[in-house]
Amino acid sequence: MTKSLRGTKNRIFQRAGVTALAATLLAGVAVPTASAAGRDRPELRQAVREFVDAGFAGMQLRVRDERGEWTGSAGVRELGGTAKPPTDGHFRVGSTTKNFTATLTMQQVADGKIGLDTPIAGFLPQFGFDKRITVRMLLQHTSGLFNHTGEYFPDGTVVPGIPWSGPEWVAKRFHTYQPEELVRLSLSKPPRFEPGAGWSYSNTNSVVLRLLVEKLSGRPFADELDRRILRPLKLRDTLSPGSWSGMPKPYAHAYYPYQDAGQWKTIDVTHQNPSWASAAGDMISTTKDLQTYFSALQSGKLLPAWLLTEMRKTHPLSESLYGFYGLGQFTQDLGPGCPGTILNHNGSNNGYAALMYSTPDGGKTLTASITAGDVVDAAQKFPAELNKLLKTVFCGK
Repeated sequence: MTKSLRGTKNRIFQRAGVTALAATLLAGVAVPTASAAGRDRPELRQAVREFVDAGFAGMQLRVRDERGEWTGSAGVRELGGTAKPPTDGHFRVGSTTKNFTATLTMQQVADGKIGLDTPIAGFLPQFGFDKRITVRMLLQHTSGLFNHTGEYFPDGTVVPGIPWSGPEWVAKRFHTYQPEELVRLSLSKPPRFEPGAGWSYSNTNSVVLRLLVEKLSGRPFADELDRRILRPLKLRDTLSPGSWSGMPKPYAHAYYPYQDAGQWKTIDVTHQNPSWASAAGDMISTTKDLQTYFSALQSGKLLPAWLLTEMRKTHPLSESLYGFYGLGQFTQDLGPGCPGTILNHNGSNNGYAALMYSTPDGGKTLTASITAGDVVDAAQKFPAELNKLLKTVFCGK
């Protein structure tokens, strides 16, 4: 990963404090495969191809709109091979996990177990939280809690947390972290600001929400996720893996290039222990399951209307590549000529990136996985490629 990418705290892919995708520029770019009930979508085929041309190892894309559902892929499943990424392949969704965590938390609110503006200190007394921190602040990233993956300030100052990049992360990529350990690390550092006094994206907020869900439900987080979201929506290819480092088949491989003692190295990081991200970024899914989930959420199948309204209220200081942040998701305006807004929560986890978009009614969706290879500069092209893709799908351009 280049210094410029580290210094921007992974703003290209979801600002989760996790490593942005490095990428590969393949000698022979595979022609995208596609299926759409016999209907070709050349503009979508071109969009997928352009991500690979920009240097990413592979991409799988799924779009559902008024013309039906389309899936396609381009690039390779594994470096050195010729097989394309499977369009039903599993991948690590990174910070897209935060949206699931937020939904699960707000379901507890819907059940009356806690309020959005209820302080959390009394529910998790073992940590000694500031009594001003509320559920809403955790969901919106206004708690001020130190990000356990490190804090990066505009003046270039860095306050490190646990290793999440470079040879330090590579050496510990199978290490197991407990959620309580991550929270205590955060609390051992000065807060970024007083509760409610600012906005800063902190992975620790979602880890605390995980522990809160477990306290309120009386169940392990993965069990409550399965009971409340995965089973009702039949998301059979989605899981919260905890410390499991495996990957269900089929999948495309992901790679991580890094510098060690001045030398560039690339390793296959398909298998890694995601417990360092916990409920902020550990989940595995498919484009189909993400499509089903996000459409169900936006169309009101998982939360009552009043909580969906709260989820879409954004903070004025939260602007990023993906729009403005609300309670666990972004709201984005694509500009002139693009009707309305779109909702999203993208993510990345060393080697993988996920895209998850929907219109507010859940009727039009875009979900995708992008895998990295052994070239370090393709991520710099990501914002432009993403903008073209979004306008192709949601603006008809």
